[in-house]
Amino acid sequence: MWSLSQEQRTPATTQPQEQSRTSENATRGGSSRLPIADRGARIGIVAAMSHAPQISVRPATSADVPILSDLYRKLETEMIALEEMWPLADGLSEPLGESLAAEIAAPTSVVVVGLVDDYPFGFLIARVEELLPQADGERIGAIRYVFVDHGARQISVGEHMLEAVLEELRDRDIRRFDAHVLPGHRLVKNFFESGGFSARTIVMHNGGE
Repeated sequence: MWSLSQEQRTPATTQPQEQSRTSENATRGGSSRLPIADRGARIGIVAAMSHAPQISVRPATSADVPILSDLYRKLETEMIALEEMWPLADGLSEPLGESLAAEIAAPTSVVVVGLVDDYPFGFLIARVEELLPQADGERIGAIRYVFVDHGARQISVGEHMLEAVLEELRDRDIRRFDAHVLPGHRLVKNFFESGGFSARTIVMHNGGE
């Protein structure tokens, strides 16, 4: 699975929209030397590329916690705009850095980083979860969080991460998969539907007002 890499044959006229900060992990298992404060210098670089960008996926390591935190906060901002309960009920526990480190270390989690020309622009966190006793020990792979920075959303970074994670989960004998999506997040809903997912439940909420 790891080191899934594919050069995207995207025509030069097909450009992503905008770009946000990129990250700090450039090589497999290593950490790039680009500080978080300097990632703004990468804004627009993906959109301005005249070559087909190299898309790759690798496992996250503890060295990725700063960039994962940076990307997670962007995800959190998007989710709060859709549902204010998200950080309270569906997000990672605070302190964030400790939660991310725990996810990376957990044997029941799969955490990957999506790279464009060796710069991280996205992440995906999945967990292997138990089903009810009547499932006779069968487990399910639950994709809990997926995020791609805006400037890299038109070049299949998310698709590459999803493919890599599903392959890893299948290698663990997982055959059923869930993906957690907010009802109003059409972009992510379409993303998973294109990967063969369909809705099977919805959580209703009453804010007490």
